[in-house]
Amino acid sequence: QVQLVESGGGLVQAGGSLRLSCTASERTFSTYIMGWFRQAPGKEREFVAQINWTGGNIFYADSVKGRFAISRDNAKNTVNLQMNSLKPEDTAVYYCAARARVIDPFGLWGQGTQVTVSS
Repeated sequence: QVQLVESGGGLVQAGGSLRLSCTASERTFSTYIMGWFRQAPGKEREFVAQINWTGGNIFYADSVKGRFAISRDNAKNTVNLQMNSLKPEDTAVYYCAARARVIDPFGLWGQGTQVTVSS
C-alpha cells in the first residue's frame, strides 16, 4: 500500500512562505489524485487543494486561492504545496492525501505536518 510522508512544516511570520512536500512510497502514486487538507485546533479537517495525475485539473479552497499553489512531480513521487502570504488563520496540521479516482474518497493519508503562522 502506498505510504505518504509530509515534510516542510514549521513556524513562520505572517506574510511569509512555506513549501510543503509529500512523498509517496510507490510508483503507482503517479496515477493518483492528490490533495492537501488541514486541521486547526478545535476545528474539523478541511480541504485545501487538489491536483489530478496529469496536473491539468487543480482546485483550491476559496480561503487559499491566489496564495497557495499545488504541484506534483510524478518522476519523484512528490506533490508540493507552496504557501505564500501566510496568515495566522492558516495555522494547522497539514495532511497529504490520495485517492485512486475522482469518485473515491481520499483513503490514503500522511501523518501530517504542523504549520504555525505567528502574527
